[in-house]
Amino acid sequence: MSTISGSGCELLIPLSERKPLMEIERSIIKTYRSQIWTKFVKAIKEFNLIEEGDRVAVGISGGKDSLLMAKLFQEIQKYGKITFELEFIAMDPGYYSTNKEMLQSNCDYLNIPIHIFESGIFKVVDEIAKDYPCYMCAKMRRGALYAKAQELKCNKLALGHHFNDVIETTLMNILYAGSFQTMLPKLKSANFEGLELIRPMYYIEEEHIKNFTVNAGLSPMNCGCIVAAKKTSSKRKEIKELIKQLKEKSEDVDKCILKAAHNVNLNCIVGWKKDGQKHSYIEEY
Repeated sequence: MSTISGSGCELLIPLSERKPLMEIERSIIKTYRSQIWTKFVKAIKEFNLIEEGDRVAVGISGGKDSLLMAKLFQEIQKYGKITFELEFIAMDPGYYSTNKEMLQSNCDYLNIPIHIFESGIFKVVDEIAKDYPCYMCAKMRRGALYAKAQELKCNKLALGHHFNDVIETTLMNILYAGSFQTMLPKLKSANFEGLELIRPMYYIEEEHIKNFTVNAGLSPMNCGCIVAAKKTSSKRKEIKELIKQLKEKSEDVDKCILKAAHNVNLNCIVGWKKDGQKHSYIEEY
């Protein structure tokens, strides 16, 4: 049984139940063609996420989302028409040794050649943001990944945010921050010149990622945090539960949330901000 102490593992599956690597890779394009592969390709084409000659740093946390994303990139590099390079980067923010071993073990089994580098972020966050560590930790992790990607001469950094992350973030901003903003499929870095963040799992639903992970016999990590331990974002959990309840009454409510960010009517917006400048409909009234 693959187990880790602390908060490191999402699914506990005996190592003997892992599917052969070739079978796992084949399932991505065949078994999960409509739920995963097609949606991955759709995001890449629709948002022009990969271009000829790109050098893409794929951020690997060790969780289910990033492990699948890594395999998706390997498959599209193998069968796609665009020529590009991949670097798989995994940051160790201060994991328990067992968590780091699990990360390495999963990547070795899946034939993902990762660069693991240390950052000591958990220690820093524990000192400066002990009460509310998650936001600061996420911000510092992304900065460390950007820096490593730049060091490896990559022009793009891919993160494993999926469909549910996008719609949950949209609702969290509306209900708790009083703003309408969402996760973008790609975004130029403000602090790292020449680097662009991409989210190729934009259309892939978490349910299908979980199904793939279980059927492949993988035991991915969660964030492996030693600061917040069992704490999680209560607001995100509330939003997950709210969407679940709404879907019981309207099956496509989650898809409508996503669509709303693609279908904003500026003629019916009271105020908006662009490039740091605030605007009001009164200006055009």
